[in-house]
Amino acid sequence: MTDTAKAQQAEKPEEKEADHHPYYRPKDAATLILVDRAGPIPKVLVGKRHDKVVFMPGKFVFPGGRVDKTDNRVPVAAPISNELETNLLKGSPKINAARAKSLAIAAIREACEETGLCLGRKTESALPKLEGAWKPFADAGLLPDPSGLFLIARAITPPGRVRRFDTRFFTADASAITHRVEGVVHADAELVELVWVELGSQPLADLHAMTKNVLGELQKRLATGPLRHDADVPFFHFYGGRMHRDVLGGNARDLV
Repeated sequence: MTDTAKAQQAEKPEEKEADHHPYYRPKDAATLILVDRAGPIPKVLVGKRHDKVVFMPGKFVFPGGRVDKTDNRVPVAAPISNELETNLLKGSPKINAARAKSLAIAAIREACEETGLCLGRKTESALPKLEGAWKPFADAGLLPDPSGLFLIARAITPPGRVRRFDTRFFTADASAITHRVEGVVHADAELVELVWVELGSQPLADLHAMTKNVLGELQKRLATGPLRHDADVPFFHFYGGRMHRDVLGGNARDLV
């Protein structure tokens, strides 16, 4: 979660990033929150960062990071749903369908890179050659499958930060995990441990405030039953020096 975590650092004075930098256009980023609903209280997957990393040592984070310029060209087992694409196309600045696909694919790629968990599907046709971050999919006979992703929220890092990200937060059910790459999480890696944590439990209390906002939105969505694409998708951003919560495709603006 290297890039996205940097955009979502804690607001404690000793950790707060300087906010006096020149304007930087936010970079597209994606985060994936995996949910296990097998028990009475939903659990989400978090990774614990190494105690000796410079940024957020020992903190629990969600996998995520910047969109890669090649993400939209990666072959998939199934396309993103029309409803998810519609949600991704809402808001400003306007994006096209290829960029919407890139966001969803980036979430899957980052999750596999950082946790070793792959969301994919076997196909009957011959697999195209996949390299780099996608090699674990090819080795397992899989293509990435974004068809089960849902958009939970969008958030933009405040202006004045040296690193700014326009992050889309996706969620998927744990049943979508079809392959695990061994050896990705270990004592010397960026993430040293993966933990399924119940929503509302203590390990999640130390997350960045924006991430907790997003988890609150996810918890409300889960409380209503199966996830649906027609639910409101909040958009958190700064305007007039304050954080606001809009609804993508809507006109409401609430202070957070």
